[in-house]
Amino acid sequence: MTLIQFIIPAEIAHASIAELGELGKVQFRDLNPNVNAFQRTFVSEIRRLDEMERQCRFLQSQIEKLGIPFKSVSSDTLVATSLTAQEIDDLEESLSDHERCIIQMNSSYETLLHRCLQLTELRHVLKESAVFFEQVESRNAQHQQSEEAPLLLTDDIEHGEQTSAGQIENLGYVTGVIPRDKLQIFERVLWRILRGNLYMNFAEIQDIIVDPLDIEKKIQKNVFAIFAHGQEVVNKIRKISESMGGTLYTVDEDHNKRLEALDQVTTRIRDLNIVLTQTQETRRTELLNVADHLTAWYTTVLKEKGTYHTMNLFNYDLNRKCLIAEGWCSKLDVPIVNLALKNAIEDSGANMPSVFTELSQTKRKPPTYHRTNKFTEGFQNIIDAYGIARYREVNPGLFTIISFPFLFAVMFGDIGHGFLMFCFALYLVLNEKRLASVKDEIFTMFFSGRYMMLLMGLFSIFTGCIYNDMFSLSLNVFRSGFDWPSNYTATESVEGIPNGDVYPFGFDPGWHGSENYLLFSNSYKMKQAIIVGVIHMSFAICLNVYNHVHYGNKMFIWLEFLPQILFMESIFGYLIFCIMYKWSVNWWELDSDGHHIHNPPPNLLNMLIYMFLSPGKVMPEDQLYVGQGPVQLVLILLAVICVPWMWFAKPYYLKRKHDQKLLEGEENEQQPESSSGSPTIISEDEEEEEEKFEFSEEMIHQTIHTIEFCLNCISNTASYLRLWALSLAHAQLSSVLWDMTLKIWFNFTGPIAVIGLVIGFSMWFVLTIGILLCMEGLSAFLHALRLHWVEFDGKFYMGDGIKFEPFSFKALLADK
Repeated sequence: MTLIQFIIPAEIAHASIAELGELGKVQFRDLNPNVNAFQRTFVSEIRRLDEMERQCRFLQSQIEKLGIPFKSVSSDTLVATSLTAQEIDDLEESLSDHERCIIQMNSSYETLLHRCLQLTELRHVLKESAVFFEQVESRNAQHQQSEEAPLLLTDDIEHGEQTSAGQIENLGYVTGVIPRDKLQIFERVLWRILRGNLYMNFAEIQDIIVDPLDIEKKIQKNVFAIFAHGQEVVNKIRKISESMGGTLYTVDEDHNKRLEALDQVTTRIRDLNIVLTQTQETRRTELLNVADHLTAWYTTVLKEKGTYHTMNLFNYDLNRKCLIAEGWCSKLDVPIVNLALKNAIEDSGANMPSVFTELSQTKRKPPTYHRTNKFTEGFQNIIDAYGIARYREVNPGLFTIISFPFLFAVMFGDIGHGFLMFCFALYLVLNEKRLASVKDEIFTMFFSGRYMMLLMGLFSIFTGCIYNDMFSLSLNVFRSGFDWPSNYTATESVEGIPNGDVYPFGFDPGWHGSENYLLFSNSYKMKQAIIVGVIHMSFAICLNVYNHVHYGNKMFIWLEFLPQILFMESIFGYLIFCIMYKWSVNWWELDSDGHHIHNPPPNLLNMLIYMFLSPGKVMPEDQLYVGQGPVQLVLILLAVICVPWMWFAKPYYLKRKHDQKLLEGEENEQQPESSSGSPTIISEDEEEEEEKFEFSEEMIHQTIHTIEFCLNCISNTASYLRLWALSLAHAQLSSVLWDMTLKIWFNFTGPIAVIGLVIGFSMWFVLTIGILLCMEGLSAFLHALRLHWVEFDGKFYMGDGIKFEPFSFKALLADK
C-alpha cells in the first residue's frame, strides 16, 4: 500500500472523484477530523441529495404497493460520466414534480375513497333501518291495542303525550354502524347505563367493510338502530356509540324519504366508483412512467451523494481554489488511478491538470488489502471474521484454503456424503451466473461458500477412502489382509486370520462389522487427531518467524520463537514420534524359538504421564525403545528451561534496547544544533505518539503470555481430539441410520420387501440429507472454524489491522 495525495482544481474535482468511485481503488483519508459534519464544505449539496433520495424512496414505495416491476438498468448504462449541475437540477425538478403529482393523486383518491366508504355504510344503514322502523311501528300498534302501555311509550311529562298509531314522533333514535367485535360490549354498556330503557336492533353487514379511518384495514361491521325516550338519553347514546368506535348516520323517519335517500346514495356511489377507477388508472400510468426511470435516478442520486460525502473528507484551499485529498492505494493500482484522473480531466474538457503525488515517507499505519477472487473470497472471509490482518502480516487465509477443508473432512469422512456435498457445490458453481441474482438470505450464505463446499466435499471423499466408509458400508476394492473361515455356526465367534497381504490404501474391509472394529478405529482416529493437531500448531508457531523478520524483530526469533517451538516439540512432538514408532514396530513378532521379540506395546498415555511423574525412569515392561529414559529426561529438562527463557529473555531485551535508545537521545541533545539546514515541519497528523515503555507492564504481559502458551499447548492439543470424536459420531449415526431404515427390509421377500424398501429408502435419503449432511456438516464446519480461530490463528495472528475499504460506487450500490 502507498499513501497518495491529490491536488485537484475545484472545477473538475467532482468529475475526478466520480471517476475514482467508478474505479474503486482508493481509500480516502479524512483530513478534517475535527470539523463537524454540518460545517463541512459540501453540506448543502448533501442535504439537497438527501431530499432527492427521500423522493426516490417515496416513489419506490408507491410503485411497490401497486406491484409494478422496476425496469432493470445494465451496468454499462450506470457506469457513465458524472452529471453536470444543470442535469442534477433537472433531475431534482423532475423528482419534485412526480412526487407532487403522486401526493396530489393519493390525497384525492383517499378523500374520494373515504367518501365512498361512508356512502357504502350509509346505504347499508338505510337498507337495514327500514326493517327496524317497521318493527318499531308494528310493536307500537300491538301495544296500543293492548291495555298495558309499552315501556318506551309510557306517558312522560317531559316528552308530551303519545301520538296516533303508526307514528313514533315521541321516540328519539340513533342509527349507524359499529365493528362486530365491539357489539357485545356496546350492548352491555347501553343496557347498564340506560337501565334497559331502550329498544335495540342489530343487523350484520355481509360484505367486508373497509374502515374509512384506515383504508388498508378491512373489518366486519353491524348496522344498529337504538330507540329511546328523551333528547338527553339520545345524546348519551350518541356519545357512547362514538366512544366505542361507531359511525353515526342520520336517517329520516319517513319511509318514502328513506327510499329516495337510498336511490341518491346508490347513484353517488356509482359515480364515485367511476371517478375512483379513473384516478387509480391515472396514478398507475404515472407510476409506470416513473418505474421505467427510477432505478437510473436512484443510482445517480446515490452516486452523487457518495461523491460529495467523499469530497467532504478533503481540505479546501480557498487561495488556490483546489481540493487537497489523501488516500491509500495499492502500489500495483497507482498507474490505473493516475490514468483515471487524466481521463476525468479530458472528459470534462477543462485544461486544468491535477497534481498526483506518492507520499512514500509516512508513519501512518496502512490498511490491509488482500486481493481475492471468487474462489478465495470465502476462505478469506473466515479469517477476516476473526480479525483483519495487521499490515504485511502473514495471512492465514492462504493456508486455510487447504487446512480448513481437510480438518472438516477428517470429521466428516464418508465417500457417499462427500460426493453428495460435492455435487451440490458443483451445481452452484456451474450455475453461479444464474443463481447470483437470488436474494434469499440463507441461500446467499450457501452460495458465497460454494467453492469452500466443493473442496470440503472432495476432501471428505478422500478421507472416506481412508476410512473405507461409504454410507456406513465398506468397499472391497483390493484384496483383504484377512481370511475368514468357511465352516462355522451362527453362535460361534469367528476370527479373521492374517494372510500376509496388506491393504494398499485405507482401512482393510475385513475390519468392517467386526466386534473390535470400534476399538481399532477409535485408536487410529485418536492418534491421527493428535498428529494432525500438533503438526498444525507447530506450523502456526513457525509462521511467527516471518512476522518477526518483516517487522525488524529478528531477536524475537531467539527470544520467543525458539523456546516456544522447543517446548512444543519436546513434549508433543515427542508424543508424535512415539505414536509413529509404535505403529512401525511389529509387536507380535516371534524369534526362531517361537518367543516374542518385543514386550507388549506400551500405553502411550501412561507413558506421557509417567514421563513427568518419574523423569528418566521407564519400567522394562513399559519400554518403547532402548534408551527411552535418558531421552525423556533430556526432553523434560529442555521443556523446563524453555519456560524461564520465554518468560524473562524478551522483557530484559526490550529494557536494554529502551535504555540504549534513551542514552542515544541524551547524546544527541548535548550536540550543538546545526543552523545551516532548513527547518523540518512535522504536521500534527504525521506525528504518532510512541508508546511509553514500562518494564513492569512488559513483565506482566510476558508472564501472562508465557502461562497462556504453556497451558494452551496442553489444552489445544486435547482440543484436536474433537476430530476423533466427531468422526466417530458421524460414522455411528450413519451406521444406525442404515440399520434402522434400509437394512431391516433385506430380510423380507415379496411385495412387503418392495414396499418396505421404497419407504425405507425415502426415510434414509431424507434423514441422510437432513441429519448427516446438514446438521452434522454444520457441526463439523463450526468445529473446524474453532480449530482455525483458536488453535491455529491464536499462535501467530495478531488480527488488529485496518481493512482496506476503497471508495467504490459498486460497494455503495450493493449496500442499498
